[in-house]
Amino acid sequence: MKPTLLSHLSIGVADLARGIAFYDAVMATLGGMRCFTGPVSAGYGPAMDKEDLALKLAPGPDVAPRPGFHLAFTADSPAMVDRFYATALAHGGRDDGPPGLRPHYGPTYYAAFVIDPDGHRLEAVHQ
Repeated sequence: MKPTLLSHLSIGVADLARGIAFYDAVMATLGGMRCFTGPVSAGYGPAMDKEDLALKLAPGPDVAPRPGFHLAFTADSPAMVDRFYATALAHGGRDDGPPGLRPHYGPTYYAAFVIDPDGHRLEAVHQ
């Protein structure tokens, strides 16, 4: 079995409670869950014992990474991409590209793009 390349990825959030509210809702649309909560962090993954994404409290005016960085999450269906997008917008995210086919990436590449409350660019993609 080939090992995964990444153990997990951490991103900074200016307000942990706001980040948790956003990611609890958004990750649930993709089959994920919060697997831990600490005083300055929270983790998300596909199961309680598998953290893929961590939120780390980083108070300050600029917690988002530089342009060009984004996180792409796997969706099991186009409907899951649609739910991800709608839920993100309903929980403080901003539109960065509505759900739809992206033939310039591939003939079956169906994705949606949002920006989270801290400015992180997110994508859900089904192929």
